[in-house]
Amino acid sequence: MKKLSLDFWALDESKSFLRFTQNNIILTLLISVGYFIWFGQVIAYRPEHSVLYFLLLFLFYCNSITRSFMKAMFPFVIFWVVYDSLRIIPNYTINPIHIQQPYLLEKFLFGVNDNGVRITLNEYFTKYHTTFLDLLSGLFYINWVPVPLLFGIYVFLKDKTIMYSFAYCFLFVNLIGFCVYYIYPAAPPWYVAEYGFTEHFNIMGNVGNLKYFDALVGSPIFKGIYEKNANVFAAMPSLHSAYPLIVLYFAIQKKMGKFIIFFVVFCLGIWGSAVYSNHHYVIDVLAGISCAVLGITLFNVFVRKPMIKYILPL
Repeated sequence: MKKLSLDFWALDESKSFLRFTQNNIILTLLISVGYFIWFGQVIAYRPEHSVLYFLLLFLFYCNSITRSFMKAMFPFVIFWVVYDSLRIIPNYTINPIHIQQPYLLEKFLFGVNDNGVRITLNEYFTKYHTTFLDLLSGLFYINWVPVPLLFGIYVFLKDKTIMYSFAYCFLFVNLIGFCVYYIYPAAPPWYVAEYGFTEHFNIMGNVGNLKYFDALVGSPIFKGIYEKNANVFAAMPSLHSAYPLIVLYFAIQKKMGKFIIFFVVFCLGIWGSAVYSNHHYVIDVLAGISCAVLGITLFNVFVRKPMIKYILPL
């Protein structure tokens, strides 16, 4: 079988690659039109849509290094576009939402006694939150994207094979998680605190206990993030809990030595913050960890080996 051309997809492209060819310009225009129709007519336009567009345009046409970086990070772009597009068909229109079931299961498995009453850990931390933990949980949670992205930049500079595997595995795990969102729509703990077990649709995301972090730093950082949440009923699995585990796995693959300790602490911090912030139950965190393990395993067995030869010039 004839080998596919690597002129475009290779991270380290051929020196003969030309940027401003007629085909590239036409393709750019077509993609641009499609992009802004999608984020304007189908999805409500937001300023960050333009920021992403012009950033990608700059990276592609600037030089071979930026173009190589764009290709390496492109799975993160796909993830963002897919996640942002979930709002078109909310998962609660596909399957019934689960509000009471995960709450009762959480209380049964991981509940604690407070003055003779069994409550969830989320309810306990909401009642007995401290300034130190408010700040610490916010610092961990705000880095759920920056740390994976910085790790991606590092391995891009050091080992593009690891970069490819990391980026596409990240996307693969997210796609698995998105499927579970639609199979089992689940309400987060803050929803039960706000609305009980009554169904309310078309509501905005909630900052949960991260409001205390916003108050401490004097800026509505998390409020601004969660008001743009694409799907309220997507608590299980906690993909926030999956991401640091993916980073840890590839840090071990890269043999990063003492830095692995940092990624272990980052994992534990994100997992604890997910519960403390009232955004996820412990069972959501465990589901996120399971999603990461399953995704990494399936990726290595079925995805990485057949595809890598078309991405990297081996």
